[in-house]
Parts: sequence; structure tokens; C-alpha cells
Amino acid sequence: MSATKSTSTTGVRIVVAGDRGTGKSSLIITAAAESFPTNVPPVLPPTRLPEDMFPEHVPVTVIDTSSSLENRGKLADELKRADAVVLTYACDEPSTLDRLSTFWLPELRRLEVKVPVIVAGCKLDLRDEQQAVSLELVMSPIMQQFREIETCIECSAYKHIQIPEVFYYAQKAVLHPTAPLFDQEAQTLKPRCVRALKRIFILCDHDRDGALSDAELNDFQVKCFNAPLQPSEIVGVKRVVQEKLPEGVNENGLTLTGFLFLHALFIEKGRLETTWTVLRKYGYNNDIRLGDDQLLPPIKRTPDQSVELTSEAVEFLRGVFTLFDSDGDGALNAHELEDLFSTAPESPWNEAPYANAAEKNALGGLSLDGFLSEWAFMTILDPVLSVENLIYIGQFSEVYTPTTEERYAVNTVDQPDVTEKLSLLVAKWTGQEVQMGLHGQEQQSYLFRLPVTGNLLVSQDMGIEAPIPISTKLGDFNNVFRRIVRAAEHPHLSIPETEAGKTRKQYHRVLNRSLMVVSVGAAVAIVGLAAY
Repeated sequence: MSATKSTSTTGVRIVVAGDRGTGKSSLIITAAAESFPTNVPPVLPPTRLPEDMFPEHVPVTVIDTSSSLENRGKLADELKRADAVVLTYACDEPSTLDRLSTFWLPELRRLEVKVPVIVAGCKLDLRDEQQAVSLELVMSPIMQQFREIETCIECSAYKHIQIPEVFYYAQKAVLHPTAPLFDQEAQTLKPRCVRALKRIFILCDHDRDGALSDAELNDFQVKCFNAPLQPSEIVGVKRVVQEKLPEGVNENGLTLTGFLFLHALFIEKGRLETTWTVLRKYGYNNDIRLGDDQLLPPIKRTPDQSVELTSEAVEFLRGVFTLFDSDGDGALNAHELEDLFSTAPESPWNEAPYANAAEKNALGGLSLDGFLSEWAFMTILDPVLSVENLIYIGQFSEVYTPTTEERYAVNTVDQPDVTEKLSLLVAKWTGQEVQMGLHGQEQQSYLFRLPVTGNLLVSQDMGIEAPIPISTKLGDFNNVFRRIVRAAEHPHLSIPETEAGKTRKQYHRVLNRSLMVVSVGAAVAIVGLAAY
């Protein structure tokens, strides 16, 4: 089964392998028939487990194998087709346990079988209790060496002890795999998982204050799990986070750090299905990318046709550029560009043909023109990839706020010696500036002098130069036209920073600070994951 396919509609193929006499066939028959077999054939045909055996109701087919030398070729073929492998050993024969690390697990690596492995100790009822040792103590060194092992479990077909659980854990490892989410070597959430969860957090943070309020947490719970949280449950969740990670909760609610910590905690407790449910509810597949049903279908084009961004998309990208240009120098440096794509699986411009495709300034920064050129280039070559990354960075989302908006005000104006005229005031907000115009029914203009109080303070607060006095009557233009040319040459120095813009930039700074500590938080949370 491909990792990118929907696991809700495809079956799971589990291959059982191990030394001769370790209980492979008895394990399968007992799981399928719910009774211990009296006569066991050497090798069973493919066996279908009841669909209602597990909560997911996903079809499970179990493949029995022979460990004989003459059947090694067939065994290798079956292992390569497996979605998960169950390796068996006999609890009453310690040598079969040793064979896991000396033969079977190295053999899987030699065959390049990269699927979850469940280790099942069969014949638990035959083990000498006087020689019994802790499963965790025995298996921990093996699991440290072979990270592909998801779970170790002991069972008895004869006494019906933990037989369904063996295949439940195997199915769970396929439907809710650990590898895409968690780096067991570094003991942290994997970067692609963090980036996806960050995007989900931003989509849920409707008021953009850097934290999920009780209402936002409840909306998230209902969307993902179709059930609201009780007030006491919300308090309990935040208490758990705050006790382990104080920066995970603030006065506004659960921070991004806390949100990531919670998912790390789910993995520590073996509840990977919780994180996978969240990811899949937001359209992610097993590769932690948006599924095909979330993206633009392939576009059929003739050789003389091309695809380009709409004006709305270009305007959105202009706003995104300004938002992530945190130092206001009119260019995106490497850190700012990485921050911009921090909710995508990775930056699409790190590899050819996009890497270094656009001209950069002396400091390596990407100008607005270069930024838009990169997007235009990607749209021409791969429009589906372009749309996918637009979605990752916020276009088409429910919380997207247009960066271009027009507002109108209409009123009559009374002036001495002037007939009453109808005037229309048009204000256009582009995310960078406010453009205003007064339109009348006749081509007449009037000069109004309004007192400006605290103008220096206001200009400093907005990050622009102080207003300059001019008088057309006295002929004192105060070099205004040179100033206009200078502003046109360096527009980023004269764009007022609005409260909304400050809030958005502050929001992203808060998220970035949260991500700086996520590895530490996850490392604290994920201790002893391999010890079941």
C-alpha cells in the first residue's frame, strides 16, 4: 500500500515471518477463527481478518511464510510487498529471540524492506516463569539498534492472550506510522510534521494573537474529532502543558509551543492516531503533504499555452512579501524566506531549477520583483506546485484577509460662494499604503489647512520621515519633488507601517520564537517512546 494513498479505502497487508516453530501459523489462525487450531498446516494461504475486528474497519490480509531455505525467494518477495511485518520468536526458546537481531532484522534491511516491524513473542504459556525477565529490559537494546521496530508484545495462541493486539498494533503502525512524525534518533518531532502543525495552528488562531483561546481550542476539537471539549477538559489540557512547559500557555491561551508539545505528548503515550487524525482532517497524507484532493488537478496545455498567476494572487504575494520583510529593507534574506515557507513541507526554491533563478542584491536578499519572478517562473513550469505552495503560505484559507480593499464615502460639501456639489471620497488599502482621492462634479480644487499635532511622534510610530512644510503661494516647495523621486527609488523607506501590519509581524515573531524551543520541548516529552 503506497504511503500517499488514503488509508481509509485501501487494505493493509501484514506479513508474518520468523524461525520455524515459533508459532506463526497458530497466531494467524487464532486471530482469524478466535480458536486455537488442533492441526496446523506448514504454511497458511493468505488470511483475511474480520473488518470489524478493529475500530478503523480497514481490511487486513495476513500472509504466512516459510523459513525454509528453498522458500527464501518467495519469502523475500512477500516481505517486499508488505505494509507491515510481524517477526515472531518463541518465549520458551531464547535462541529464537537472539535470531531477531542476528538474522531477521538485518535481513529486512538487506532487502530494503522499509515498513513498520512488530515483534511478537509467541507461546507465552510455555515460558518457564522462573527464568522470566522483563520484556522491556530484553527488547530495549534491540529497539535502540533497530528503530524500525514499532512495538514488542508477548502473546499466547493456546490461552488466547493478546492475539488480536498483535495485528492491531501492526495495522496501527501502517495507518498511523511513527516515522513521518517523529525522529527517534534525535527524539524530536520531524521538521515536516512541525511545519504542518504550525500551519494548522495558524489556521485555528482566528484572532491572530499567537495563542488558541478556549473557543478556538473547542472549534479545533469539533473540526477534528466531532465532539466539543468541556470547560474542565480545556482547563486540564492547559494545566498539563503549563506544568511541563510554562511557555506553552499564556494569558491568551495555548501557544504554538504548547500545541506542538501536546502532539509530542500524544506520541509519547502511543496515541499517534490523535496527531494523524488532526493532520488528515486538514488534508495531509502520509508524506505530510496536502493530498491530491486538496490541490489543483493537472492542467492540460497545448505547447503554445502557458499559465500565469491572477492579479489576486500577485496582490496576495505582495502582501506576503511585506509581511515577512521583517527588517523593512525591501528584500527577503535567507532567514525571512525560510520563515515565509515555514508552513510548507520545505521551501520549493531550495532545489533546481528555482534555486538562484532570480537575481539577488549584494547581501543575498530577494527583491519584490525577484520574489514575484520566482513565483511566475514556478507557475509556468509547474502550476500545481505553485498553487500547492500558495495554499501552504495562506492563500485560499478561511482566515485569509485580502490585502487589497476599497472603501467609499459619499457626502455633500458646502463651500462659500460655491454651489453644493456631490463629492466621492475613495480610499484604497493595499496592505502597504492608503491611497485617497476626492472626486467632484467639476474640476475645482480647494486648499484646506488642518493643524497637525504630534506629527513627529506619529511619523516615528509609523516608521516614516516627519511631514515637511510647503507653500505654493510663497513658492517654497522644500525640495518636495526630489523627495518624491527619492521615495520612488526607495519605496520601502516611505511605506507607513500600520497597526495591522505591526500586529502581523509581531505575530510571526512570536511564532518564530515558539519554534526555536520546540525541539527542546519535544525532546523533554519524548522519553522512552520505544519502551512498551
